[in-house]
Amino acid sequence: MTADPRRTASEQGPLSRRAAEHLWMPFTRYSPYFDGTAEVPVIVRGEGAYVWDEQGRRYLDGLSGLFTVQVGHGRSEIADAMAAQAKELAFFPVWSYAHPTAIELAERLAAEAPGDLDRVFFTSGGGEAVESAWKLAKQYFRLTGRPNKHKVISRSVAYHGTSQGALSITGIPGAKEPFEPLVPSTIRVPNTNIYRAPEHLREDEKSFGRWAADRVAEAIAFEGPDTVAAVFLEPVQNSGGCFAPPPGYLERVREICDAYDVLLVADETITAFGRIGDTFAMKRFGVTPDIITCAKGMTSGYAPMGAMIASQRLFEPFRHGTTMFLHGFTWSGHPVGAAAALANLDIFEREGINQHVRDHEEDFRRTLERLLDLPIVGDVRGAGYFMAVELVQDKTTRETLDDEQAERVLRGYLSSALLENGLYCRADDRGDPVVQLSPPLISDQTQFDEIEQILRTTLTEAGNLL
Repeated sequence: MTADPRRTASEQGPLSRRAAEHLWMPFTRYSPYFDGTAEVPVIVRGEGAYVWDEQGRRYLDGLSGLFTVQVGHGRSEIADAMAAQAKELAFFPVWSYAHPTAIELAERLAAEAPGDLDRVFFTSGGGEAVESAWKLAKQYFRLTGRPNKHKVISRSVAYHGTSQGALSITGIPGAKEPFEPLVPSTIRVPNTNIYRAPEHLREDEKSFGRWAADRVAEAIAFEGPDTVAAVFLEPVQNSGGCFAPPPGYLERVREICDAYDVLLVADETITAFGRIGDTFAMKRFGVTPDIITCAKGMTSGYAPMGAMIASQRLFEPFRHGTTMFLHGFTWSGHPVGAAAALANLDIFEREGINQHVRDHEEDFRRTLERLLDLPIVGDVRGAGYFMAVELVQDKTTRETLDDEQAERVLRGYLSSALLENGLYCRADDRGDPVVQLSPPLISDQTQFDEIEQILRTTLTEAGNLL
């Protein structure tokens, strides 16, 4: 039955029921909402590092919405900037035109990006930015006389988006299978999960990093350098549980890309805008890619906004004649989104958000490492305010949860129990089972302790279910 929009909200029933009946939520199992075992959580308000549901219950936002709300909820200055922009110019496209907020934001991003990455192409989000980067790589090589360079190398279990191209680059077989066949010409190499590295490399980060990077060179050589356009990687890989780059890894991948004339694309959809303690994580790691893709934290989630930031070298063929980048989105450089991003960046500068992350990142890590005394916790890893706790059934052998245990413990217990205990975060098994923590960048020891205490209670009970 379709709800009558003329009826009041109370007459139509609880928000949770109405959500189940009409709202199609991404990556969501719907059966619990129809068999009576669960209700859709409805979040109605946010302030700082916390959100509240329709019943008035408070939760610590341990995932920053979705790795997004960097400066916290309830920032009126961002909302005010958006309202002021909407009153002056709510929308105009940047297809052969420009407007002041898009110009200013492009200038600020170019100034923050490493090296000569100073050409900013706006999108609505990270997946669109990844899609844009692959298309640019292919058109660039076609324009420069190497049309066979079209293949992309990415890493195992890496997530790069849901559109057909970005999903093809994604390294999660289960996420791709329902939509195959996808775009061809994508190749996978190992990621940098040292906890699951070959046993002889687990105690030597530098050797492991060299081994993992050399797999990129091996893949390029096998496919043929004249056919490979780009390597896509996240500075710290999200899916699988916050895999940080080992010492020397990014530098070695940069060398390999230079040697084979392959573009290095840093997917910073999550890691940009302070998550790793700098505007761009690649700046902190000291390696300059050819392209950066970013989104999420650019506006702290107050408006959809993403970007592909490319080097001058890649823009050069488009300076002349009738050549154009045959690509774009209606909402590219949206005035209200750009105003939100500018206000967000002002907060970053005024409050020293990047330095705050650097000052407190080790406190966050050490607080989570207290959980290593639990039998179910095998590893704590990550960088900045981007951490994961890997769950195991045997710490000595590092034996992971089997499919039945993952279903029963992660989906059947942890996801709902963590929220019930006051913590919004992610229990994920796209690789090995992990709990991911990514709180707003304004968080400090108070929030770290709260996260650890809730995790300790909930993971202790989860361990008893194995």
